[in-house]
Amino acid sequence: MLTPEIASDLIAECLRLVMLLVTLLVLPGLIMGLLVSLFQAATQINEQTLSFLPRLMVTLVTVGVMGRWMVVTLMDYCVSIFHRAATLVG
Repeated sequence: MLTPEIASDLIAECLRLVMLLVTLLVLPGLIMGLLVSLFQAATQINEQTLSFLPRLMVTLVTVGVMGRWMVVTLMDYCVSIFHRAATLVG
């Protein structure tokens, strides 16, 4: 039977996983955007497209490097949810 404690544990675990995966995707692009902004401020180059391409490249490299781990982690979580659902119902 699904109790409020079990439900809150499932939701908390889900939120932790989502925050971890989003942080891994957003943080490198954020750091690259900061570095490009500092470069633009130092050189007084105000080109909007200059900041887009490095952030895009860093995000793509991050997905390429960490993508497999992220998918495996998400699949493991889904499998654990299905196992827990089976034990709660049966």
